[in-house]
Amino acid sequence: MADTPMVAQYKRIKAQHTDKILFFRLGDFYEMFFEDAEIAARELEITLTGRDAGKGKRMPMCGVPYHAADNYIARLLEKGYKVAICEQVEDPKTSTGLVEREVTRIVTPGTFLDPQVLEAKKNNYLAAVAKFGTSLGLAVIDAGTGDFRVTGFNGTGQVDSWRSEMLRLQPAECLCPQDDSEIQQLLKELQLFFPVLPSPRREREFALAESLTLLETELDAVSLPEGEEFQAGACAAGAILFYLRETQKVNLIHIKQLKPYRVSDYMVIDGTTRRNLELTRNLRSDKTRATLLGVLDYTFTAMGGRTLRQWVEQPLLKKEMIEERLESVENFVADSALRTALPNSLKGIYDLERLMGKVVYQTATARDLLALKRSLALLPSIKETLVEVQAPRLASLREELDTCTDLWQLLEEALNEDPPAGLREGNLIKAGYHQEIDRLRAMTQKGRKWLAELEIRERERTGIKSLKVGYNKVFGYYLEVTKSNLQAVPQDYIRKQTLVNAERFITPELKEWEAEITGAQDRCIELEYQLFLELRQRLAGEIERVQRVAKIIGELDSILSLAQAAIKNRYHKPVLAQDNRIKIQAGRHPVVEQMLADSPFVPNDTLLDNGQNQFLLITGPNMAGKSTYIRQVALIVLMTQMGSFVPAKAAEIGVVDRIFTRVGAADDLASGQSTFMVEMNEVSNILRNATPKSLLIL
Repeated sequence: MADTPMVAQYKRIKAQHTDKILFFRLGDFYEMFFEDAEIAARELEITLTGRDAGKGKRMPMCGVPYHAADNYIARLLEKGYKVAICEQVEDPKTSTGLVEREVTRIVTPGTFLDPQVLEAKKNNYLAAVAKFGTSLGLAVIDAGTGDFRVTGFNGTGQVDSWRSEMLRLQPAECLCPQDDSEIQQLLKELQLFFPVLPSPRREREFALAESLTLLETELDAVSLPEGEEFQAGACAAGAILFYLRETQKVNLIHIKQLKPYRVSDYMVIDGTTRRNLELTRNLRSDKTRATLLGVLDYTFTAMGGRTLRQWVEQPLLKKEMIEERLESVENFVADSALRTALPNSLKGIYDLERLMGKVVYQTATARDLLALKRSLALLPSIKETLVEVQAPRLASLREELDTCTDLWQLLEEALNEDPPAGLREGNLIKAGYHQEIDRLRAMTQKGRKWLAELEIRERERTGIKSLKVGYNKVFGYYLEVTKSNLQAVPQDYIRKQTLVNAERFITPELKEWEAEITGAQDRCIELEYQLFLELRQRLAGEIERVQRVAKIIGELDSILSLAQAAIKNRYHKPVLAQDNRIKIQAGRHPVVEQMLADSPFVPNDTLLDNGQNQFLLITGPNMAGKSTYIRQVALIVLMTQMGSFVPAKAAEIGVVDRIFTRVGAADDLASGQSTFMVEMNEVSNILRNATPKSLLIL
């Protein structure tokens, strides 16, 4: 006995995706079979059952509801699996025989898109690393937002620089050449610090010529700096686009440009320093609480949260940019009315970047578009709120802010205010938007009214007070009569179904109305579905406009957040020194002072320069605050260069190019990182890379 047609179809599709768990759509469930079912049942803690597979055999089987699939997928991704989504690509109602199915997308840790599951204020990066000549290239993308960046590394310290950048970005997945064992070993070492899935790929996907061709085909414009390291970066970026085309199976129109950068464009902060200063993750629980980001984050939007995180992780070097941001924060600090009015609008804005990502990937529902509409509705009030800002950067953002009134109007006219979760249930399109939908709905309503009248009429005609009109998917509409009243059933009733306590009947007239009602309903649902797809596609064409709006909202929200932190925590505006002087009056540790519930933080002064005050030696007993003091100096410098006010009565800060730290095991270094050899290696790194503009804390 051969496999059943469905099992044969499953095996054919699974053979193309042997390294993934196949979510196979059957009705309202995604089912898994054979080994996939055993893995999923174990990892997801769901029931493992069985199903007839032909040949007199049963196959292991388990399933999850399609509407809750993203939560289950996220759990599998966390455990290191990839998932292939196999959908029904034709309507089962119109299909004759086996419904056609195919894999419509592949979900991996770096390509997972659901905003409901992802951490809202953190980018979910897919990375790729490639070698070209003697250089290393790194490209990263947030597939949900379209943020696509590339950099490169050369020279003797290139591996250390690459490792530090990976520790900053913490991608969920990293593509690498499958034959490069050195890179795969480096990724394995990084897994000790954060969860990253190495995804080995074919060498040809990293070839320079093919990568440049693909980048020029997919992006609006590609302009990379000269240098072998950016050729390596182009190889990595091309591998990312190849991977996204293979896994997402859609036109990636939201990825418009590749932004090159050099690590040296920003303050260089290696992994050790990032960890010791607890910028975005604390050493005890790996959360943002009790970190610099946790203290500064008063953002209202997901875009603002992600922007602020980038500012904390990449402090600026150019004085003009630092001054511009400080002036913007000062404008908000000085204007309490502005600081009060803006949050009222920001609170209602959803994650525009990830919503538009779902639009492009064709996974956005009517409820997603409703969230987009409600967000766009707030843009005019935000623009109006900013009408009197004085800071040049804020004024520029106000001018650049597109209120997208036409897009809001389109969604307002087309979209129902209370759409269902699915797209094949009707009620997607607002009354008055489309004449044929209104006509079909009127027909359906007329039919329902006739059914209600039929029930009343038949009760009066037969004298059966309990007679009722019902419906199910198998028999359609029927008249139900309890068995105690069967003697009163008229001769024109046609028996259709027998139950324990009742009989169900139909009449020729009822079947005629049923055909009209269900036909109108089916045509209306299908038409609404097609109109929704057209609406979603039209919005996808406006992706650049909404992405620009999202960036502006993210920047405004981040500036406002820094202002809120300055007010609440009694911060003051720092002054940028013209030399390398660091002069702090009554400085405080921004995180530690928040943790002291019962006693005030004791402030301290600092003076450092390249002359007589180049070196400070801090002595004292254990728990006296030595480490707190040296860390607070580093954090005040970093806060200044990210454009924030600082926890000090006054501060003059000369721009530093790097911050180095070397803090011992007693200060909470990660397990296994406080050996003598590691300490010597870190000091050696400082001696090799420090410049006259670097700040060292030891």
